[in-house]
Amino acid sequence: MEDIRSVGNKINEAIQNRGVDKAQFWVTQKETHEFNVDGGEFSLMRTLFDNGLALTVYHENKKGSVSTNKLSDADIEAAVEGAVTAAESAIADEAYDIAPNQGSQCFHDNGYEPDIDRLFQRTQELMADIREHHPKIMVMQMIVTHVKTHSLYRNTNGTECEAFKGQYLISLTFAGHEGDVTTSFFGAGVMTDNLDKRFIELGSLESQLKDAEAQLKTIPFEGKFEGVIVLTPDSLGSLLGSIIGNFVSDSVILEKTSLWLNKLNEKVADERLTISMNPSDPRIVGRSHVTADGFLEEDYDLIRNGVLKSFLLSLYVANKSGFERAKNTSFSVVIEGGTTPYEDILKGIKKGLIVGRFSGGQPGTNGDFSGVAKNSFLVEDGKITGAVSETMISGNLADMLLNLVDISKETVADGGSVLPYIAFDKVVISGK
Repeated sequence: MEDIRSVGNKINEAIQNRGVDKAQFWVTQKETHEFNVDGGEFSLMRTLFDNGLALTVYHENKKGSVSTNKLSDADIEAAVEGAVTAAESAIADEAYDIAPNQGSQCFHDNGYEPDIDRLFQRTQELMADIREHHPKIMVMQMIVTHVKTHSLYRNTNGTECEAFKGQYLISLTFAGHEGDVTTSFFGAGVMTDNLDKRFIELGSLESQLKDAEAQLKTIPFEGKFEGVIVLTPDSLGSLLGSIIGNFVSDSVILEKTSLWLNKLNEKVADERLTISMNPSDPRIVGRSHVTADGFLEEDYDLIRNGVLKSFLLSLYVANKSGFERAKNTSFSVVIEGGTTPYEDILKGIKKGLIVGRFSGGQPGTNGDFSGVAKNSFLVEDGKITGAVSETMISGNLADMLLNLVDISKETVADGGSVLPYIAFDKVVISGK
């Protein structure tokens, strides 16, 4: 592929020739180095190259979009023509828009150039660490990659954002295995922009491997009670996705089904809870720099000290609803730790459950949820008494945030988020 800026110039020219009102596009070049390990043995080593163009045009308040991985002159002309054709057949809506001129920016993030030899060594090291320290773990597959991305964003209002970024990604599929006993499959992943640490020390890989081993000896949970659940950083991330989807996302604000529709600047959570979207945090890897609408990304608080400060809205829904747009769209969630060590939180629990994973359907519009607590451990009188199976939890997302017990001092940074352990009360825990 020729220089990415030259490609951008050709796209600009093709857009101008079609005479549309506004347009924006992303051009990307990716180079991926990948190691695969299957059954404990290296099975694949490859390098992949990928190009991409994502183009959106706006004309007479109509919107048309096209994506392609072909960037020849003819393909560029075809993409622009396809986007214009799509816009011509679309329904007009005055809320469609793009960001005003944000100037010209160029970003160089850490980790752009890979160290392949060191990456291979770290991969071998991880395999050895698992064999030595977690002999009851059976790794079905390990995929370790470095993704190098050069991207260019432009819009017809004059914004240009060029970015050079790279990250290493480690993905594991594994299970506990001892004799004839095997646990269900577990998945774990982490991102980093350097190779300074052993992979097993990153994110929550170590604790997830330990928990999988502990799941080899589970007992079915019997009975039902209302008590405390402790969400690990992994299960907390899943919960946050449900909270955002149910209460602050584009669809629920546009359809006016959110319980928090009229709660901006009001208390919706315990005052100890602050949920931030902080792509500039140094613990976040492979951040984006420009929103889907062409604004330069800024950090912001979704909830600050328990008070709802923002919805997570695109420019389109902001224009439709009258609320402010989100200052970034990267979902780089940061919840800083509290003052209580994790072990001390457990000591204060009379009866509860540590939830490593949650498997359930989409919560109702009122926030009610119900599902299976996976990788869970019973806590009684301040101590972990063992791994349990066949355990359900149910409650209400909005109520949970107000029934917060404590936030751990410890946090886990996996490259995409920074999250602590959080305990919530008044959740129904039930078994057979």
